[in-house]
Amino acid sequence: MTTDYQQAREPLGLRLRELRLSCPDGRLTGAQLAERLGFGWTKSKVSKLENGRQTAGAEELRAWAQATGQPDAYAGLLAQLRGFESHIRSWRRQLSAGHRPVQEAITAEHDRTKVLTIWENNLVPGMLQTADYARHVLTRHANLMQSPRDTEDAVRARIRRQEGLYEPGRKYRVMMWEGALYALVCPPSVLAAQLDRLTSVIGLDTLELGVVPFSASLKIYPGNGFWVYDDRRVVVEDWHAELWLDNADSVATYLRVWSTLRESAAYGADAQNVISRARRAVNPR
Repeated sequence: MTTDYQQAREPLGLRLRELRLSCPDGRLTGAQLAERLGFGWTKSKVSKLENGRQTAGAEELRAWAQATGQPDAYAGLLAQLRGFESHIRSWRRQLSAGHRPVQEAITAEHDRTKVLTIWENNLVPGMLQTADYARHVLTRHANLMQSPRDTEDAVRARIRRQEGLYEPGRKYRVMMWEGALYALVCPPSVLAAQLDRLTSVIGLDTLELGVVPFSASLKIYPGNGFWVYDDRRVVVEDWHAELWLDNADSVATYLRVWSTLRESAAYGADAQNVISRARRAVNPR
């Protein structure tokens, strides 16, 4: 099955093929180009890159441009690579060095954001997680992705990000599905403490915390979680990757989704009642 990531890199592959076929000293076959490129290059690799089944690194793009006699093409190739990599960030690549760099990258986005709009349908958002809850979530994700373990560094990075909750001038519009309050991605005692944490932050002037109850009438289904940074970028999480979308139409669509879900959400004392109901159901041992 063709993935979104493969579809995004196919135009880069087409451009690579164009360079091979328009070589100034005559078009090259895949085998001939691989021979020019030297160690580590095969006809199969050339084919995979041209068909979007593999992604070239920056130095590989430079080598390709030089081997095809068109070194000036490198800048355009690199721009294409950066263009789609900044939007589709596969977990395999992001987690190659562990979770901490991922947490630090998202912290940089938080630091330059005044209004952060969050929807979560299955977890308590990272901005409001306790250290124990975050530890279990990150450990499970690392297990799934088979990524390096740097859990404690990642937990500290995530918790530090919550300092923004206490900075004047920021606004966090956080909303979640009631199911997130019951998801046992951690031991019941940890979930109980997490729910206590949620009730404790209701009323902060920087935080608008809403919960869409199971009983609410919905105008749209509670789909994937997403985070909107001011009105410039939306980040959507899926199993294979995070999508970082910068175009105005996408940002507007996700803000419209959030506003539609908000019509079904409980706030203030009503939200506290929904959280308290979940807290009573946890019954930790």
